[in-house]
Amino acid sequence: MRASATGRLLVDPKGGSFWFDAGAVCLDFAHTGGEGQYARFETLREPSALASWLAEPPLSAAMTAPVTADDLTAAKALRQAIWEAAHAQAAGRPLPAAAIATINHAAAAAPLIPELAFAGATDDPDRAATLGAGDLVFARWAAPVGVTQAMSTLAREMIELLTGPLAGRIRECASDNCPMVFVDSSRPGARRWCSMERCGNRHKLRALRERRAADR
Repeated sequence: MRASATGRLLVDPKGGSFWFDAGAVCLDFAHTGGEGQYARFETLREPSALASWLAEPPLSAAMTAPVTADDLTAAKALRQAIWEAAHAQAAGRPLPAAAIATINHAAAAAPLIPELAFAGATDDPDRAATLGAGDLVFARWAAPVGVTQAMSTLAREMIELLTGPLAGRIRECASDNCPMVFVDSSRPGARRWCSMERCGNRHKLRALRERRAADR
C-alpha cells in the first residue's frame, strides 16, 4: 500500500502510451474511461479489469471478494461524478448536484482501513507469539477489501480535494483539444499540461514550427 504516489501509464487507442499523473488517485481513476466520446478510452470493460486497477499501486487494494457487474456499474457512476466535478471546479462552474450526490453516497460507506502486519505472519499462535520488534512490519488494508470500501476511499479523497487548499489548483490541460484534468501540487503551481511527454511536447513543436514559419 503506497498512498503517497499517484500516476498511471495510459494507452492511446491509436497506439502509443504516456505517463499521466493526475496528482490524486481519485483523478487517476477518473481517467480510466468514460461516457459518450470518451467511451473509446474505456479500460474497465469487465469486473476483473476494475479489480486489477484497484490492486495496482498506489491504492494496492487487492479485493477479498469477487468484483461483480453491479460493483463495476457503481464504480463507473462514481468515476463519472468525479470527472464532472473536477471539470466544473477547473472551469470555475458550480459543481453539478447529481455529481455531488453520487460522491457523497459513495463516501458514506465504510472506507478502506489500514492496518499494520508482520511479514510472514501466521495463524499459528505459537509462531504469532514470537513475532516482535525484530520482524518486518508493513501496512495493508484490513479485511474486508471490497469495491464499496475502495470507492468510499476515492470519494472521500475527492471531497478533501474539492474542499482543501488545492481546490484552486484543479486544472484542465492547457492544450486546445485535451480534456484531461489534474491537480497541480507542485510548489510553484505552474503546471499547464497533462504530461510534458504528450501535450507539453506537442505545444513546443507547434511553437517551434510557428517561429520557423515566421522567420521564413
